[in-house]
Amino acid sequence: MSADRENVYNRIAVLRAERGVSRRELATALGVHYQTVGYLERGEYSPSLHLALRIAGFFEVPVEVVFSLAPFPRLGTPQ
Repeated sequence: MSADRENVYNRIAVLRAERGVSRRELATALGVHYQTVGYLERGEYSPSLHLALRIAGFFEVPVEVVFSLAPFPRLGTPQ
């Protein structure tokens, strides 16, 4: 991993799909532009702590369920 930039992995797209929430709906609830949600989902943008906590709060899960510094295992993969 580069010392300049650590990747922040997330499950935003998975959580959105499970709950039937569009990028625009999530963005509106968070007070951000819908493209910001896309950047987050693709890992092109790391959220501030404040935004990460708001996202976790929106989905009503601990922040660790949404974000990680290590890649999440693929769904259906034995752990």
